[in-house]
Amino acid sequence: MGVSHISDGPETWSRRGVLAVLGAVPAAVLTGCGSRAGASDTTGPGAGATAPTASADSAASTAEVSALTLTPADGSRNAGFTSPVQVTASSGTLSRVRVTADDGSALSGTFDDTRTTWTSDRNPYSGTAYTVTAEAEGATEETLSFSTEAAADTFVGRFTPEAGSTSGVGMPVSVTFTHAVTDRAAVEKAITVTADPQVEVVGHWFSDTRLDFRPEEYWAAGTKITLALRLRDVEGAAGVYGTQSKDVTFHIGREQISTVDLAKKTMTVRRDGRTLATYPVSGGDAEHTTWSGVMVISERFEKTRMESSTVGLGDEYDIDDVPHAQRLTTSGTFIHGNYWASSSIFGGSNTTHGCIGLRDAKGGDDTSEPGYAFYKSSMLGDVVVVKNSGEDTVDPANGLNGWNMSWSNWRAGSAF
Repeated sequence: MGVSHISDGPETWSRRGVLAVLGAVPAAVLTGCGSRAGASDTTGPGAGATAPTASADSAASTAEVSALTLTPADGSRNAGFTSPVQVTASSGTLSRVRVTADDGSALSGTFDDTRTTWTSDRNPYSGTAYTVTAEAEGATEETLSFSTEAAADTFVGRFTPEAGSTSGVGMPVSVTFTHAVTDRAAVEKAITVTADPQVEVVGHWFSDTRLDFRPEEYWAAGTKITLALRLRDVEGAAGVYGTQSKDVTFHIGREQISTVDLAKKTMTVRRDGRTLATYPVSGGDAEHTTWSGVMVISERFEKTRMESSTVGLGDEYDIDDVPHAQRLTTSGTFIHGNYWASSSIFGGSNTTHGCIGLRDAKGGDDTSEPGYAFYKSSMLGDVVVVKNSGEDTVDPANGLNGWNMSWSNWRAGSAF
């Protein structure tokens, strides 16, 4: 290469001049590469005179220049959390990148085709400090850092049933949000419900604050249900972000389905396909008919107060010790024990204000009474089907009663 370069110069070059140029080329090339070996090989007064050398200050300055660019910027505080993290090599390729949060969790990511940029697979969490360790080929490892701002406004999803609980086959998974959701697709995408044994589970929005999940038919007895909430930093409404990232499990117990026939004034309880008991009952009278349809037990009280003013019936009754009460609707329908009415009404006439009554004892401690026996045989999520009540089918949103909706209509209520 040196001879070729010389041939392009003036024709008046002397042999001595040619040798001088040839002697200078190795020193110049070695200095340009920054080779430590080259520096030690550069000896003699001629080499020292012709090859430029870097000062200590300029070498230090070069060492301080980062080979990496971080987004968000290195050292930034209150950075945004709605975009992925990126690490880019200014020269060469990236050999390793690790992004770790102050809670010990890590952000996974992928390199681009040229391996010069690494991008996290998801966004960083809000209100979190991150440490980034990365290395470009031929450079030393660098440690960078940033922290994200906290979300100004947040929401959570409160779920039913309780974590670790066992429920009847009619129990849906119901999530109620503490802030109205406008981006239903984003929120529903962040919540999954899976069942073992496997069955298709679909969400249905009853309102902008309530999302329920159920399969087409009742859950199979013994099913394990897992609710996965991945709501952290999901924007449910403008500027409002979720805070949860957790998995919870529930279990389905035995199958118990009770059918109340208010024409016959009886309730037949079937467990796992076999008749367990038949009880005489009293339902709503002609002016206070009982809702018909499929209802799910959503609350249970060994003793509770029932006051007519709370359900819009003025001062017709106020009983502070109603035994064995189990809620069927949000609007106030219960199936409960009754000690104050004549025993003859049970199986004989419908006289209640819309609830389903079973004969019981004051105090609720008589184990021979139907009210006691049915309560003890029941659990949250059990199904109670009411027919021949003279009333319309209960609204699916009135309690945990989405089973009154056809599967096609249920699916239509999903955001997908």
